[in-house]
Amino acid sequence: MASLQATPDADEYRDVGDHPRQKWWRLILAVFLPFAASYYLSFLFRTINASISPALASEFGLDAAKTGLLASVYFLVFAGVQIPIGVLLDRYGPRRVQSVLLVMAAGGATLFGTATGFSELLLARAMIGLGVAASLMAGLKAVVIWFPKERIALVNGCMIMLGSLGAVTATAPTDWVLDWIGWRSLFEVLTFVTIAIAAFTYFAVPQDAINEAASTTSRQQLTLWSVYSDVRFLRLAPLSAACIGSSWAQQSLWAAPWLADVEGLDRQSLMTQLFIMALGISLGALLLGVMADRLRRRGITAEVLLAAMGGVFIVAELAVILRLPMPSLLPWSVVSVMGAATVLSYAMIADYFPQGLAARANGALNLAHFGAAFAVQYGIGLIVGQWSSQDGHYPLIAYQLAFGISVAFQAAALLWFAVPWLRTLIEHLYASFARPFAERNSQAEFVMVPVEGAILEAREAAEW
Repeated sequence: MASLQATPDADEYRDVGDHPRQKWWRLILAVFLPFAASYYLSFLFRTINASISPALASEFGLDAAKTGLLASVYFLVFAGVQIPIGVLLDRYGPRRVQSVLLVMAAGGATLFGTATGFSELLLARAMIGLGVAASLMAGLKAVVIWFPKERIALVNGCMIMLGSLGAVTATAPTDWVLDWIGWRSLFEVLTFVTIAIAAFTYFAVPQDAINEAASTTSRQQLTLWSVYSDVRFLRLAPLSAACIGSSWAQQSLWAAPWLADVEGLDRQSLMTQLFIMALGISLGALLLGVMADRLRRRGITAEVLLAAMGGVFIVAELAVILRLPMPSLLPWSVVSVMGAATVLSYAMIADYFPQGLAARANGALNLAHFGAAFAVQYGIGLIVGQWSSQDGHYPLIAYQLAFGISVAFQAAALLWFAVPWLRTLIEHLYASFARPFAERNSQAEFVMVPVEGAILEAREAAEW
């Protein structure tokens, strides 16, 4: 560890391909683990409301609308700061930006654990959202800086997989801790954990080197407008945001009320199902990464896989809404796995834009993801809240309408994403139907054309 404290420059860490295996371990310990831990914490804070919302609703008298707002303000703040954080990461590097923001998240966790009213809970939740807003982007940026290029896809998949274990921790394990020490003491523990990860990031991660790609980007005068004016980004963002944002919104909050109010699960069964769903998003990240890698070798792009995932996601949600005769765990697991499709989206972004613009491009996409998650999570609460609850439970029709509106937007986004393919398909079908008529007319022309004063014989026409 003495060598880590010396904080060597990034070039020494990046050139691990020509060094002994010990260098890989230094790289994993000093770069990968701090940012993976930060992303784990971000995922834990994001999804923990599904476990603590009953206690908060009971203690503070929260209805569905306030519960939805409290959970979704995290996404709102998270989305609002993605662009400036992307600029800061490209300019100052992930080490300093991440460690400073985590201190703010620790302050939010402290305020949340000592809150005496809804306004304090709301402010604390917003502070937490701001404090962990750079977690994934900082990790992705760190991987680009310090890891060999040929290893980036694999490392990204592993980071997202390990980080999504925070969603696993926010289910049954959190429920056990709540029964033991209560939600206020839980947030005291989270405060110390957040400070520890901030210190780990600041002292273990090597000094940020100058990003050569950033200087190249500056010379080319690539700006954020380069991202938002890109046709490929404009196709990707609506589908990625509508599907991934909805998955996050449902898994982090509304899956639990549905399972309790509609499926009639008791607390233990509910937490078990949420635990399995959380495992699904973790394993799904690794699975989608491996699938994308193998399919790409066969000429099938990440765009095709993302579109297929979007279609399966919509079908799974319809199965939930229509209550098709199947175990509810099956479609809900598909819903949770869709939340890991960021592996595909970020891979596509990496192909679309140069390295020096990576953080800002990822930030632009994250803005769409978390903006959609806020809109879906809060919107479901507003719609469900239009019905009166009976013994704390809302009727089936309230959830069906709220979820159905979300599915309609996803279907529209999938159609928009598929427009180039649909256009190609229509042109192909038109050509297929038009070709026989064109050939017939062409053949007739050749038959009627005089050749040295005579009409072509049938045999000659056929040859033409």
